Amino acid sequence: MTTHSNLTDKTDRIDKKTILVAITDLFFYTKVRDALRQPDYQLEKARMQQDIVDKCISTSPSVIIFNMNDLTLDAFQALELLKTDPRLKNIPTLAFANHEEVETWNRAKALGVTKIVSRNEFSARTRELVEELIDNHVMKS
Repeated sequence: MTTHSNLTDKTDRIDKKTILVAITDLFFYTKVRDALRQPDYQLEKARMQQDIVDKCISTSPSVIIFNMNDLTLDAFQALELLKTDPRLKNIPTLAFANHEEVETWNRAKALGVTKIVSRNEFSARTRELVEELIDNHVMKS
């Protein structure tokens, strides 16, 4: 007798969308984790700067999330690298920053971030924002 449980497992994994989370702040990472629970999403966490590009190449994320105010991971440097790499430049990026830091917002937009929102909006609407980017990316692809 054969079982099809392995097929179900593979299908579940195929349907999951990988989200690369380039956030070291525990408060915001927890917000992302809670908003993007299994089974719909698979979270990959970038712990070091090099993880961002490496994990993009190895996991092909549906969206990358950046905290533009993160002191450990340089989102600006990551955006520059992503936008110059033909394999990675079309991955949608969601960023959040302090709403008062106009220069941060302008610089993120200039580097091609797909969407940037305030920290408060990110906290309140994480799942909606991610789904919006995924849906818009699918329509454009």
